Amino acid sequence: MSRKTEEYKPNETPLPGGDTVICGVIRHLGGDYLLAKCLDGVNRKVRIPGKIRKKVWISEGDIILVGIWDFSPDKGDVIYRYERSEINKLVEKNIIPKDFLDALSELI
Repeated sequence: MSRKTEEYKPNETPLPGGDTVICGVIRHLGGDYLLAKCLDGVNRKVRIPGKIRKKVWISEGDIILVGIWDFSPDKGDVIYRYERSEINKLVEKNIIPKDFLDALSELI
């Protein structure tokens, strides 16, 4: 594992709170933008920042943590992409409803 990857990977799974929300990627819009369905029921246009774009591949169906923009609440930045094992733990803790994952798989 390279040093840059170690710096990016946090020690524990980040949880939503405040101005962050968990979303599922519906599709790529081109460039650095995605369309994401969020747990609060809003479809957001989400930007992948350069520091994440260069290290993490994000594809349709992935679960991501999004920081909502203060000046435009229908847009945001990707903060973190959850791995499958992390998603299973979040479902067990009832942070992500199981029906959200089922609905996301139908949208793709």
